[in-house]
Amino acid sequence: MRHWGVVGHAVLAMALVTGLATACTSSPPDQISADQSVGGSLERQYTDVVNKVLPSIVEIQSPAGTGSGVVFDSDGHIVTNAHVVGRESRFSVRLSTGTQQLPATLVSSYPPDDLAVIKIEGGSNLRPARFGRSADLQVGDIVMAMGAPLGLEASVTDGIVSAVGRTVPEPPSEDSPGTVLRQAIQTSAPINPGNSGGALVSLDSQVIGIPTLAATLPQLGGTAPGIGFALPSDLVTDLATQIVANGRVVNSHRASLGASVQTVTDPDGKPIGVGIVAVQAGGPAATAGLQPGDVITAIDGNAVTDVITLQAVLAQHEPGDTVQVTVLRTGGAVTVPVVLGEQPAA
Repeated sequence: MRHWGVVGHAVLAMALVTGLATACTSSPPDQISADQSVGGSLERQYTDVVNKVLPSIVEIQSPAGTGSGVVFDSDGHIVTNAHVVGRESRFSVRLSTGTQQLPATLVSSYPPDDLAVIKIEGGSNLRPARFGRSADLQVGDIVMAMGAPLGLEASVTDGIVSAVGRTVPEPPSEDSPGTVLRQAIQTSAPINPGNSGGALVSLDSQVIGIPTLAATLPQLGGTAPGIGFALPSDLVTDLATQIVANGRVVNSHRASLGASVQTVTDPDGKPIGVGIVAVQAGGPAATAGLQPGDVITAIDGNAVTDVITLQAVLAQHEPGDTVQVTVLRTGGAVTVPVVLGEQPAA
């Protein structure tokens, strides 16, 4: 009986609180009408964006798996992630507007920025996406992610721009050497396996990013909800245009030391720096006096413990920037200025 008494009081209390809340928060009819109007307007915007952009989204299938892509032009070029194409050169592409599978071949892949372009063979009536300027994005902008997560083609999710200009390490995988994404867009729109290579879309029906990866929680063995990253459209259109015109990236815009490097560890296996294996003749490192055997431990006073850390630091710079590089060599630590060069294109 005591158990039921507690439940009865709880129900009564909840009813009283509910009644009080209703009395305190009830809105005038005109305000309710205005709220419904705003909600209806946003809903219509969503529907309009989906109707305009979804026909430009494709599903890409290969022996390596399934991913997404965006129609780049009327000639059949499709932009996607490099890790979606992996080591494959032939693909099957399905438009979101039908079930027909179209053959496609690789034009070029550029793993340093995780971008690739493939081309549909014999495609017609393609609807190229409109690409916007990612430089104009603001935190809080509403965005929609479109793609084929988990093989569910023509799927749409939504969220906001959580941050811009992120530098994000992308771990290596079986089909990708790993890299550091530069100027990435962080979004709360869910990004799941299969979303990679699809579109992050503004309410202006413009593609402003290419969803690429989701943050992971190693301790839980899964992704972190609401934290995903996309390549910015300004970078995507630049590199894709180069690939379409030249068959490859010819100008990477990525800063480089002009040296081959590897992570150095102590006797316990702990990373302690980045060892220079070789330097490019006449390159930035060689010109500054760096040499094979030097171990880079800091750049501009910030610790560098492994290759990924070095890549992250360089991703925040432009070719032509001068950085202070601290290295360990016989005789102690030395800090030298290095004028960064440009990473060779694919």
